[in-house]
Amino acid sequence: MSVQLNPYLNFRDNARQAMEFYHSVFGGKLDLSTFAEFHVSEDPAEADNIMHGQLAGDNGVVLMAADVPQAMDIKPNSTVSLSGDDEETLTGYYNKLSEGGTIGEKLAKAPWGDTFGMFTDKFGVPWLINISGTPAA
Repeated sequence: MSVQLNPYLNFRDNARQAMEFYHSVFGGKLDLSTFAEFHVSEDPAEADNIMHGQLAGDNGVVLMAADVPQAMDIKPNSTVSLSGDDEETLTGYYNKLSEGGTIGEKLAKAPWGDTFGMFTDKFGVPWLINISGTPAA
């Protein structure tokens, strides 16, 4: 038996583009279902919007997402955090995910001994990257 915690991201009309971008970064398998497939919206303009998307990426990364219908308020996304000790992989994720976004803190050695960076990607999703290091004495 197992338990998994997965971020579920909200978008307004661009969940498909965001999930395809994340798929290009994380690899794995991407499944997308539209509003039309599940009869979620009566607005024909929303037929191709994503009712549910799931990316089962490499390295155990799982992201889910949906477009919020125009008739509903959209809530801001929480920060997504990636961490571990695979410096090459996590640095690659930082570089790819932050491209076209806004850097809050460049990936650099942090006072607690790890390498840390934060940014908001081009879809408005905030991210933290922490690469485990040797703690300061």
